[in-house]
Amino acid sequence: MNTIALDLHSVIDLTDEQFFQLCQQNRDLKFERTATGKIIIMPPTGWGTGNRNIKISTRLEIWAERDNTGIAFDSSTGFILPNKAIRSPDAAWVRRDRIEVINPNPDKFLPLAPDFVVELMSASDLLEDLQAKMREYIENGVRLGWLIDPKQQYVEIYRQGREVEALLSPTTLSGEDVLPGFVLNLQGIL
Repeated sequence: MNTIALDLHSVIDLTDEQFFQLCQQNRDLKFERTATGKIIIMPPTGWGTGNRNIKISTRLEIWAERDNTGIAFDSSTGFILPNKAIRSPDAAWVRRDRIEVINPNPDKFLPLAPDFVVELMSASDLLEDLQAKMREYIENGVRLGWLIDPKQQYVEIYRQGREVEALLSPTTLSGEDVLPGFVLNLQGIL
C-alpha cells in the first residue's frame, strides 16, 4: 500500500480539533496534515521498519530518562507545527521546559515543533517526500533532524541554518548540542 494524499481543502478546512477527532475515530490509520490542509494517510510499515523504529525510540528514551531535560516521543505522537501542519515523526524529543511553559493537554496533539526528530525511511516512503518533510521541520523550529535510509545505508542530518549533511554507512550519530551526550548506535538500524 502506498501513502494516500487527500486534498479536502476545496470542500472543508478541518480545524485542529476536527482533525484530532478524525484521527481518534480512525485509530487503525496513521494520519498527518500538511500546512495546506492536505490529509496524508500512511500505511503500516513492514516488520523490519517496525523493529528499527523501536530500536531508535528505545535508545532515545533511555537517554532521555537519564538526562531528564526533555521528553522523548514515538511515532504515534502528533505535533502541531507553527505552519499548522500536524506531523508525527518516527521519534522526537522536546525540552521539558518548553512543554511546561505551555502546559498542554496530554490527551491532544502537542502544539509545538520538537527540538529533535527522526524519520526512518520505509518501503512505502519516497525520499523526496521525506526530504521535504525534514525541511519543513527545520523551517518550523526543529533544531536537529535525522533522515535514516536503511536500504541505502544512508543518513541525512538537518540543522538550523546549515546545509544538509549526508553520511554513507555511519556507525553512530551524535545528538550534538541539542541532545548533549546522546549517541545513537546504528547497529541493527542500518
